[in-house]
Amino acid sequence: MKIAPQAWRFVMVGAVVGAAAIVVAVVGVVSGRLAMLAAGAWLSFLASLFIAFCLYFFRDPERPLPQDARKLYSPGDGRVLSVAREGPGSAVTLRIFLSVFDVHIQRAPCSGRVVSVLHQPGSFRAAMVGEAKHNERSVMTIDPEGRREPIIVEQIAGYVARRIETWPREGQSVKAGERYGIIYFGSQAAVHFPVSARCTVKPGDRVEAGLTPVGEWL
Repeated sequence: MKIAPQAWRFVMVGAVVGAAAIVVAVVGVVSGRLAMLAAGAWLSFLASLFIAFCLYFFRDPERPLPQDARKLYSPGDGRVLSVAREGPGSAVTLRIFLSVFDVHIQRAPCSGRVVSVLHQPGSFRAAMVGEAKHNERSVMTIDPEGRREPIIVEQIAGYVARRIETWPREGQSVKAGERYGIIYFGSQAAVHFPVSARCTVKPGDRVEAGLTPVGEWL
């Protein structure tokens, strides 16, 4: 299983803490201080758990790029929170909740040219509640190949996740299913469909980034 490079800074922190804990435990053995030995052993155990969790969280499975240009694909792994009109007009927004147990790499829902990438400050509510749509986010607008209306995707921070990375820049091309960013430790992803497309999933559905069709062009 491939691990995203963003994992290693956290793994290093865990390794340093674990090494320090082992030193504490050894000193406890040599000096006969059982409390120090127990503290070192317990801290070493917690550091090992933290490293294992980080390696699990930052997993980045290889996935084939989808080939059906008529479909729009999920930008994230997780559970569909809502499919609703959130503003004026008939455009529909799909929101996906990513728990800490889901893959947190985001993938482009379609092929096209990146029109803009904007960082928007906001609150840090829990990602599974409706108020999370006002959280801090990164908003990427894509001009889809062969279509006139743009697709807008959002990476939304959660209560714990306060760091978002969006890799493409304005003017770059992306392919459907291509990795385009990551959110740290629980979050939400959203797709704003234009009126020329319809959403094909419903609340409660499980989706996988770049694999599950979540919409189609009309």
